[in-house]
Amino acid sequence: MQSLLEPIVKRKDRLREWFSKDSFFQALKTAVADFTRRRREVYLDNNATTPILPTVAARMNEVLTRNYGNPSSLYRQALEASAVLEDARRTVAGAMHADIEEIIFTSCATEANNTVLKGLADHFYPEKKRILALPVEHPSVIQTLHYLAGKGLDVVWIPVDRFGNADLAQLEALIDDQTFLIVTMYANNEIGTIQDLTRICEIAQKHGVLVFSDCVQALGKVPLDFASCRVDYASFSAHKIHGPKGIGALYVRKGRPIPIFMHGGHQERGFRAGTESIHNIAGFAQACRHITDSLKKAEQVQTLKRGLADALQAAKPDLQINTPANSLPNTLNLTFPDVYNAELIAALDYYGIAAAAGSACSTPDNKPSHVLSAIGLSDTQARQTIRLSLSEHTSKADIDYATWVFREFFSGSFGSTTALWPGQLNQSMLDDPDLFILDIRFWYDRLLFSSISGSYESSLLTFKNHLDRIPADKNILVICQGGFYSPMVAFFLRSKGYQRVSYLASGLHAWKTANPDLFARACGENIHNLDAEGESGVI
Repeated sequence: MQSLLEPIVKRKDRLREWFSKDSFFQALKTAVADFTRRRREVYLDNNATTPILPTVAARMNEVLTRNYGNPSSLYRQALEASAVLEDARRTVAGAMHADIEEIIFTSCATEANNTVLKGLADHFYPEKKRILALPVEHPSVIQTLHYLAGKGLDVVWIPVDRFGNADLAQLEALIDDQTFLIVTMYANNEIGTIQDLTRICEIAQKHGVLVFSDCVQALGKVPLDFASCRVDYASFSAHKIHGPKGIGALYVRKGRPIPIFMHGGHQERGFRAGTESIHNIAGFAQACRHITDSLKKAEQVQTLKRGLADALQAAKPDLQINTPANSLPNTLNLTFPDVYNAELIAALDYYGIAAAAGSACSTPDNKPSHVLSAIGLSDTQARQTIRLSLSEHTSKADIDYATWVFREFFSGSFGSTTALWPGQLNQSMLDDPDLFILDIRFWYDRLLFSSISGSYESSLLTFKNHLDRIPADKNILVICQGGFYSPMVAFFLRSKGYQRVSYLASGLHAWKTANPDLFARACGENIHNLDAEGESGVI
């Protein structure tokens, strides 16, 4: 009997010995951690927009249901709505140490930016026509300045260094008797650089020149005090501070010129006609009430940002950090050599991490970001760059998880897809009978030009409904208009077991531009619409 039990006892002893080893528990701990990490959502795109705070949503709902009166009318409900409006104006003004009569509510910061630039151009031109501006401004400023230049104004770009800091000596040297405005954002949305706004205002005052500052990214991240910093105009947006979209503000210092920019009513002291969006304005004010708490947590956010930068530098030593030391506490702009940012963002997105590309993905021709070009990055480097932007709600666990995902990506553990650049997709590849082209462009992109002949059309939002029509034994080529959505879909298909998946880097627009003759021969025929009977879906 003892001889029969002896093998069982020995096996039991070996199991006891194995389970008692630290290596087993470490392996188990790692496995559990990995299992848990795969189910985490981490939002690292707070410079694009921020999740609305529950208190903000509650306040907006309260105003929507209780204060429905038109604030321009005279009955009780209207007066109550007017009281909400002016209380909100007082709160928003207080967030930047301004007076209530210096705040004009707008639909967004883009409207405020257009209002100041076009309004002042109309006011001063042609007696004065020079505007000095940073080449790293937000697109709503850059494109408006290009518009004004086309109208005859002299727009001169202020030199910046490799981190986007304005050369103040050059700025002052560029001021002449035709200069009426200096345009300088307070904090950059892409690389996080903080300009010396106080010193710029001092230079402007010395020469009798006005200063306009896009302060969208600064509000809630760095202290603002317009009582001491003598800026003349500034723009703001609620949705960058956990408030609602669709509401912004324009600061106009008392005594400064501001032409009427929307006619048809007396609202906003006659400067901007139209019934005010009271619930959005109340939401903006409620978000401003949290700014003090956000500023108190800035150092905590900065610590998390530095920890993330150090961890990513350790994982990829050739990483280039484009964010200077004097920057927003939450913003990190990084260039990863030999890593296509669209593919990295696709992997991050699949694992629940929201991040932004360093190059503008919204343009059909996939041009690199003007900010990255201004600080000296090449087109190739720009397409290897991403932006991570934290908030006071980002946790250490979020950063640890994000670090793990980056490490796994760099190690190749996630598997890979193949990027085909415009010069690589040739006639012989298109003639391959094993090629299955999945065109995920949106309907409005297809209005610009047709797809490659033989393609199967769906969209980014609906392709998942048709996985049964995407053959696993074919060479799958995913295409989109600008080259940013296709890596996301390619990575998704790869994760679902499709072995041969590639995507057209830089998109169909770039391929058409690089191969006009081939495009003319190989596009527009025998195109299949997978969505003809499909239902809407999301990745």
